[in-house]
Amino acid sequence: MITFKDLIFKDHHHMINAHHVFDNNWEISVSAGTGIYCTPKEDLKNQESFSSFEVAIFNQNGDYATSEVLQIDDDVVGWQGREDINNIIEMIISQ
Repeated sequence: MITFKDLIFKDHHHMINAHHVFDNNWEISVSAGTGIYCTPKEDLKNQESFSSFEVAIFNQNGDYATSEVLQIDDDVVGWQGREDINNIIEMIISQ
């Protein structure tokens, strides 16, 4: 099973981001950087420099599904640690 450590982060303008599409065609997006709900809110190039991240979940149609999976009222959830993200990955896999 994929975990946080398997995510491949790429450098974007003022942030880093990792996308992963699962076998069920659901997707996770994990981001950190300036203006992102993460710790620290800085433009750093390495995921090891962050202790928390912003996460978005997309269903098989490409629509935001974060609120559906996590039972929240937003398209993203912020300040998620590595273990939180591993738990979110398990939830996505079970969709």
